[in-house]
Amino acid sequence: MSSSKGQDAELRANVSVDSISSIGAITKRSGFFMIKQRTLTNVITGTGVGLHTGVKICLTLHPARANTGIIFRRVDIEPVVEIPATVENVSSTRLSTTLECNNVQVSTVEHLMSAFAGLGIDNAYVDVTAGEVPIMDGSAHPFLFLMESAGITLQNAPKKFMRVKKKIVVRESDKWAKFEPYNGFRVSFKIDFDHPVLKNSNQNVSIDFANESYKNNISRARTFGFMSDLERLQEAGLAQGASDKNAIVMNQFHILNDDQLRFQDEFVRHKILDAIGDIYLLGYPLIGSFSAYKSGHFLNNRLLATLKQDQSAWELIESDDFERVPTTIIRPLVAENYG
Repeated sequence: MSSSKGQDAELRANVSVDSISSIGAITKRSGFFMIKQRTLTNVITGTGVGLHTGVKICLTLHPARANTGIIFRRVDIEPVVEIPATVENVSSTRLSTTLECNNVQVSTVEHLMSAFAGLGIDNAYVDVTAGEVPIMDGSAHPFLFLMESAGITLQNAPKKFMRVKKKIVVRESDKWAKFEPYNGFRVSFKIDFDHPVLKNSNQNVSIDFANESYKNNISRARTFGFMSDLERLQEAGLAQGASDKNAIVMNQFHILNDDQLRFQDEFVRHKILDAIGDIYLLGYPLIGSFSAYKSGHFLNNRLLATLKQDQSAWELIESDDFERVPTTIIRPLVAENYG
């Protein structure tokens, strides 16, 4: 037995299935233990401005049946158009990740998708009253708050995972993004900005979610940008809703926000937040490692598409195949949620 398999067997022996079953996260079905899918308990609504349009947007999250996935609905259009949150529906990665179906788009989905991933929500409907998800404070935390306020319901269906079976790498100039097999879920990211504020912060972070909390360590990290870029975008009719209320804004030398950074390395943590949201467009929680250098939505989504196209590089695992789900995935289920 290899050391990694031996360690996993030892950890599995220390995970009490009875203790996990007692909170309902895992149940016994046909003689096998099953990790349950999750949805929301109640409908909940929030409002905010669109990052690019600057208009007020109403966002409503609904429970959904098992095996529905995450589906966006443009309720400002008659008839309502449904847009499944899948990598196949990504139509643009300029400034954010945009989904499209039947020529109808919804953009800036990555922070909301990251929150769904962070709480392990498998199934939900997302109603929006415009062509983008509201930016809120520029992080995933307001969405996490909405979901926790709505409550989480366990569903009588096995949770499915996508396991990475071999290394997949995509490159663009000196930038790259990579999936590798890993017995859990780990995200590593390195950025390299030649700016006084960023140069004085840690620009390289690796998070193993068996040991660290998405809610505490990632969800609060805000998006960031430079005043010179913001002025250029607004002159082009974009970023009409952007401000220091929903982003960390910097000039050539300093942060312009009145409040301080939430983390010393908030910039790279936000890149991890974005990556988790993009990765969840695979449609399932990932068992594997993601790492990247100077990547963004374009390269992230190219990596997802490359993985999906190579059917030898991944496999779907249903969680009633209990012995094939790593304990590093199972153990967080003992907690109240994935956060």
